[in-house]
Amino acid sequence: MERIRAGYCVTVNPFNPRQVYKVSLQPEDVDVIVFWTKNPEPLLEHLHELQERGYCYLFQYTLNHYPQEIEPNLSSWQERVKSFLYLSDKLGSKKVIWRYDPILFYQNMGSEYHLQAFSRLSSLLRGKTERVMISFYNDYRAATRRLKKAGLQPDIEPEKKPGWLDFLKELSEIAGENDLQIFSCAEKRDLSPAGIKEGRCIDSEYLADAFQIEVKAIKDKNQRRECGCVVSKDIGAYGTCAHHCIYCYGWRSKKEVSNNMERHHIDGLSLTEYQR
Repeated sequence: MERIRAGYCVTVNPFNPRQVYKVSLQPEDVDVIVFWTKNPEPLLEHLHELQERGYCYLFQYTLNHYPQEIEPNLSSWQERVKSFLYLSDKLGSKKVIWRYDPILFYQNMGSEYHLQAFSRLSSLLRGKTERVMISFYNDYRAATRRLKKAGLQPDIEPEKKPGWLDFLKELSEIAGENDLQIFSCAEKRDLSPAGIKEGRCIDSEYLADAFQIEVKAIKDKNQRRECGCVVSKDIGAYGTCAHHCIYCYGWRSKKEVSNNMERHHIDGLSLTEYQR
């Protein structure tokens, strides 16, 4: 919010710290702010200010049903459902998109677990969101190492297991029964035989419809090939989330996160205090 009030922020290339970019946050330069989150609570008190300043914004809200060993520092899934419903009631169902991802399989968590969890959450969110985005766990080195250290052997090729298509079709059917459009996110696998369309998180058509604005439909060339998002500026930073979800590619070690949090300053130009 301090960077919103200042009208700009600074981002640092995670692969080349010498590359520093200034990003305008002036309302006239911002079409839409897309918030990715598992915990919107700290921002809720500022939503009114964002609206008063003239910003359009929506949430990509990740809501899974994993045990605490997988997502150790999150509030209960029930509390997170409450936050989701609050946002939807405040902003409207079109401006809170549900993310059920990543879908992680390991020895004690198979398709039946996910179908039950997805069904439960879908029924609770019915009428409160219009679409759900899904993706499957990718084999990122640090995340896979953490999973194995915890005694969890991730299945990185679930499509080779019997019942794969049936599982996808059931997900699609559950979504449909709860008035949800289901889309994939940056998936190399073709999910269309199950009725799951290829989606994009920053979708020009969806944003244009949600906010009645014009958004350029140009694919962001800086994203991986499977990503269909339109051009945007990511002002987040790796290694700055203390949720420590063990499947997440966004952090490498707790020490890295701790160091970055110590470097963070409310008046810093970037999340990791590039300068004040």
